[in-house]
Amino acid sequence: MKVLITILASPASENLYDKVQGMMLSLAQIQGLNGHLDLYRHHMQQLMKWASQSHDQWTNFSIERAQYEVLVSESGPVIGEHLDQLMPVLKTCLQTSKDPQMRLKVFTMLSKRLLKPSETVNSKGQFHVHSETLIKDVLVPNLKWQAGRTAAAIRTIAVSCLWVLFQSEVLSPQEILQIQDILMPTVLTTLEEDSKMSRLMSCRIIRALLEACEHHLNPDQLNKIYLEVLKRLDDASDEVRITAAKTFSVWFKCIDDRYDRTTYKAHLEFLYRGLLVHLDDPDSNLQTTVLDVLKEASIVYPSLLVQEIEAVKHKHRTPEYCDQLLQHIRLNKESGQTETMLPLSLDSQ
Repeated sequence: MKVLITILASPASENLYDKVQGMMLSLAQIQGLNGHLDLYRHHMQQLMKWASQSHDQWTNFSIERAQYEVLVSESGPVIGEHLDQLMPVLKTCLQTSKDPQMRLKVFTMLSKRLLKPSETVNSKGQFHVHSETLIKDVLVPNLKWQAGRTAAAIRTIAVSCLWVLFQSEVLSPQEILQIQDILMPTVLTTLEEDSKMSRLMSCRIIRALLEACEHHLNPDQLNKIYLEVLKRLDDASDEVRITAAKTFSVWFKCIDDRYDRTTYKAHLEFLYRGLLVHLDDPDSNLQTTVLDVLKEASIVYPSLLVQEIEAVKHKHRTPEYCDQLLQHIRLNKESGQTETMLPLSLDSQ
């Protein structure tokens, strides 16, 4: 079996894959096992120990790294039964001091497994036990900026791993809450990445963090977040811009009694103005997204928003969206949905 794994780990193995799988099946039959997964399950502990003996010295060209990658990739759900052996290897190999090309390959292996966690690393539902360590000790350090194209590629794949973790629902909201203090500041910096994919996934991660931490963020934390996300409304990618705009619909829901409307009026004013600029955006999809966001945002401080709308309405190419927004605020006022912390009437403006 070690020989067969070594063959799969070699660069010239592409045409031999089916033959190796056939031999694996023969090995399983000889041992009275039911298929290749049972074969891996029967020998996995020994094989992982064998392949990882020198993992702290791996480079991009280490055959042992390639053997270990075959083990993790080919064993399917069996790897989820051996997380105690897998995670220390990942933690060591993905330290930022290690060979960048090697880290890139290990990250690629990990990201593929995370795409279908229930069929791989989370087959036993235990991956969440290790997820905090993975995020704090592996992903966050690799998200920090370093010079070079390989370092940029590593940051992109680290963001991808993080997004897949959120998307797969391996983490519970409570587990996300425990790591948000470490995670949020780092992810905010990746909003400036050259890679469109990194910026897009970073916006999605921030939105997921806001959803999980809805009533646990203080005003200073919220203000730092909106300042960075607002910049992405001017992104070169329309997809990033729309995703950033949608993030604000969750951001406004995070405002609670601690966000005093008098103390933080200047922040709300700045944010309303920034969003209103894009209510007149050339991209109609972004316009409608921002309109929906501002309708939700109007509950926070409607009188201030009315004031800002009136100040810019005449500058817009079409007043249609401004009128729709004013009508929405007016209807909310009539139904009694006005701000509770700073009760200014619309008429006072």
